[in-house]
Amino acid sequence: MRRFFLTLFLLAAFIVLGAGAAGLWWLQQPLELPAPTVDLSVEPGTTPRGVAQAVADTGTDVSPQLLYWWFRFSGQDRQIRAGSYELERGITPRTLLNVLVRGEEATRSLVLVEGWNFRQVRSALAKAEQLKPETFGLADEELMARLGKPGLHPEGRFFPDTYTYSKGSTDIALLQRAMRAMDKKLDAAWAARASDVPLKTADEALILASIVEKETGKAQDRTQISAVFANRLRAGMPLQTDPTVIYGMGTRFDGNLRKKDLQTDTPWNTYTRPGLPPTPIAMPGKAALLAAVQPAQSKSLYFVSKGDGSSQFSSSLEEHNRAVNRYQRSGQ
Repeated sequence: MRRFFLTLFLLAAFIVLGAGAAGLWWLQQPLELPAPTVDLSVEPGTTPRGVAQAVADTGTDVSPQLLYWWFRFSGQDRQIRAGSYELERGITPRTLLNVLVRGEEATRSLVLVEGWNFRQVRSALAKAEQLKPETFGLADEELMARLGKPGLHPEGRFFPDTYTYSKGSTDIALLQRAMRAMDKKLDAAWAARASDVPLKTADEALILASIVEKETGKAQDRTQISAVFANRLRAGMPLQTDPTVIYGMGTRFDGNLRKKDLQTDTPWNTYTRPGLPPTPIAMPGKAALLAAVQPAQSKSLYFVSKGDGSSQFSSSLEEHNRAVNRYQRSGQ
């Protein structure tokens, strides 16, 4: 009898060891996916058994029951996080659980570029991969109301940066992040403004910063360009900046700015109207925001492009005309 029970014990031990070895082997084997990458969505509140079934429902060749028992056996079944995941070939049951527990969601990124106007922002949102287009078909006014800013013009209200998002995120959510970022950057810049800056509100600083952003070809000129506009505002001179005219033309601008365009009045034409335009004309970056509220100490009232991205600054019209002749009319 002793020999019989010993034999049964050894047999049971071999079975347990064999099952354990098979289990360890299975945990290390790549799952058979139906494609190089497979999307897996885990909704909030999904049970571990439901997660295992969701994996199988993607077409992955795996037993949902076996996968569920692996989740349970690991002791991490209650740590699985909801989210949008992207499974790639080579993933094993062990690495799958690690991904789900760490919440390593599939992400994409969208770059909002300094100097873009809101039409360009909306175009980029529409083309963004795996971003739900909740703003599609909404007028700008409706969009801003959805963002909790009814009546506010959208131009310049979003901070240019690189934004990462999970697959399935909405464009509204991304815009909310960009809007909060701009509010924060603008508040910080306004708090750091120079005491003599000729601006009454943070919104005016945002408008001027957008002009500085569009007029700056080289970073080292940014505060000098801001100083020109600050000096003109103090003197009551029109700003006479081409980017505002172009903005006011909207989709009518064909790449060439003509004399008649400078003479055609719009709310943004700073040749025909004094002071700042009614809204920003683009998204300014952090450097442009700071330049708008901390202009260089300068008496310059004019600047002209040298043709290499940099500008020549002048404090008198006579000096400016000489610079124009040198850099624009001589062909240099």
